[in-house]
Amino acid sequence: MAERMLTATLADSDLLALPIEERAKIRLLIVENDRRIRDGLVAATRSEGYAVLAVDDGAQAIEALKRAPYDIVLTDFDLTPVSGLDVLRAARRVRSESIIIVITASPSISSSIEALRAGASDYLPKPFSATHLQVVLGRAAHAVLQTRTVRELRAAEVGRLASQADPIALIGTSPAIREAMDLARKVAPTDASVFLVGESGTGKELFAHFIHEHSRRASQPFVVINCAAMPEPLLESEMFGHRKGAFTGAEREKQGLLESAHGGTLFLDELSEMPIGVQAKLLRVLQDGVIRRVGSEQADTTVDVRFISAMNREPQDAVAAGKLRDDLLYRLRVFPVRIPPLRERKADIPLLATHFLANAWVRHRIAGTTMPKLTTRSLQFLSTQPWRGNVRELRNVIEHVAVLADAGQDIDPEHIPVAQHARDEELESAPGFVTDVLRETFHMAKERFVSEFERAYVRRLVDSTGGNLARAARIANVDRTTLYRLLEKHNVGVRRGESEAPSEALG
Repeated sequence: MAERMLTATLADSDLLALPIEERAKIRLLIVENDRRIRDGLVAATRSEGYAVLAVDDGAQAIEALKRAPYDIVLTDFDLTPVSGLDVLRAARRVRSESIIIVITASPSISSSIEALRAGASDYLPKPFSATHLQVVLGRAAHAVLQTRTVRELRAAEVGRLASQADPIALIGTSPAIREAMDLARKVAPTDASVFLVGESGTGKELFAHFIHEHSRRASQPFVVINCAAMPEPLLESEMFGHRKGAFTGAEREKQGLLESAHGGTLFLDELSEMPIGVQAKLLRVLQDGVIRRVGSEQADTTVDVRFISAMNREPQDAVAAGKLRDDLLYRLRVFPVRIPPLRERKADIPLLATHFLANAWVRHRIAGTTMPKLTTRSLQFLSTQPWRGNVRELRNVIEHVAVLADAGQDIDPEHIPVAQHARDEELESAPGFVTDVLRETFHMAKERFVSEFERAYVRRLVDSTGGNLARAARIANVDRTTLYRLLEKHNVGVRRGESEAPSEALG
């Protein structure tokens, strides 16, 4: 009975509506110790044309994997003595592109997360429905064929692609950003759900786009949903679509963004701002891939989507505050990546500023004109700013400068009025004092406040005099020995020469 049910349902699946010759190219390994379930799976998948091998324990599976790689591995998780996790890891070692689907009779959050982090694409809790199986196996089959197509195209054009820069560039050399970039590159070729955490303006959407462009879904849609931008009814309609007449104004049937992202990547920005009701509906899509449009009483379609989510706060804080479902978090945070704020990567500011200036000049000015240049003093000046808006604020400041600058101009600190405002604000607010003061004793807070004031004061003083220390001492009404002591204490250097400008990046 189970055998007949699986065969009939898989035959009717839209997701497996592949040409027989394409299905015959997909090698499927089934590892299941329950003979009845194993026989049903074998009969169902072989009737569809797949090249199937079935074994009943983990040791046999690992031996089979040593002999030949498999495109899809459908394995029971609860095997002994060689576990399903051992089979999963062996399959990943033999062929990193293999898609592993885990079956388990005792599903739990911890075991599911363990399997997904070890490289599983999805898991099926026993007893699983034929619909759930058809969706999961259908996703895998299409992903296998899509990966092959992309690989073949890239191989055919390797010479041309090698000469082109990445379409989405991540810039930086500091350890903090390099770690995030390395993680993004490692996870990109997989189908694992990625969870980006970083302050506003750090470049979460850029990272999401980079991961998509370096995945096997690169030729498919990249769809962005800002969960904070729409009220609940509108967000639900935009995400899932709606039937004609579902609500006032629904004059025609509409496809949702989840359907638009089919085969590609869906980026959920500011996930914790998604209403709880919509989160529950999204969780159902993550579990079985089935979409039910607003106003529909039945499943309308199935989708194959890779999810990348982002938040500007720690997700566990949002769970504790009741703004994010913990079960949704567990499904989406398979591969977390933290994107550092700009204050943790100040060494990258000169590189970023120069890059933004070149891009802005090309966009706003006549081709062939000489691009202006940020002087050493300007780059040092930019490196001292707090950049509370992170990379986005820096980019906007440099674009402002590019619009005002003349061709070939040397851009000095006085030509950066927006950044100048940020510097004045830094002096007035004593950075970090208000937010951190309650964590320190009075004397500790006072000592830090005075030290930050001294550093900001002498830095601005030296900058305002162009490095002329005699003039700086007169303005401050201190002797030069005191000024030298402050400069040394706070590592504010000056370069002797015609301009007497500060000699090193500060901060």
